[in-house]
Amino acid sequence: MNDDFDPGLDLSEQLHELLCTAPDGLGEYQLIQLLKARQCVHIPNQPLTDRLALFRTHFILFNALYRLRDRLWASQSSCLQISALNIQLLPYQPGSRELSEHDPLRDYYLDLSQLSYTDEEGVAKLLLSFWTRMHGSDEKQAALELFELEDSTQPLNFATIRHRYRQLVSQHHPDRGGSTARLQSINKAMEILERYYGRV
Repeated sequence: MNDDFDPGLDLSEQLHELLCTAPDGLGEYQLIQLLKARQCVHIPNQPLTDRLALFRTHFILFNALYRLRDRLWASQSSCLQISALNIQLLPYQPGSRELSEHDPLRDYYLDLSQLSYTDEEGVAKLLLSFWTRMHGSDEKQAALELFELEDSTQPLNFATIRHRYRQLVSQHHPDRGGSTARLQSINKAMEILERYYGRV
């Protein structure tokens, strides 16, 4: 990263600069750590072990990412892929209808009242209701998406799922710099997939 990074830049501009230096994309935690290292004034300067601070940091980050995605799309300069585990700039593809379709996650993160009115009790409820609130009633699909196995070319069996689970736990464990909330989501996804794929 260059030394003239300006912490006063709009957060979406800072994210764009960071993502331009990472062609393979960056995870949410990586982005947060890079912003903190550069003394970004837009995210809470609090430990992510605090659930409310974690939620607010996550929300502010994703609000900026969705604003950036809209701006890049409008200028036809590139496409921003936002997924649970990787955020990546991709070449603009004319004719893609991705942004014209209703996106409940985009609507959620661009609604700043969600940030203003969510307290610690609200964060606890969000964690408990994450699967049904964000993804409707299809918990299996939500779990596969979090594991990034929904379009897998490998045989989808319990061995594949267990292998992916171990990779994700290793990557996102708090002892290795990951977040407790993300690890809880990974564990919840594994519980769901065990019900569908069993321990065969």
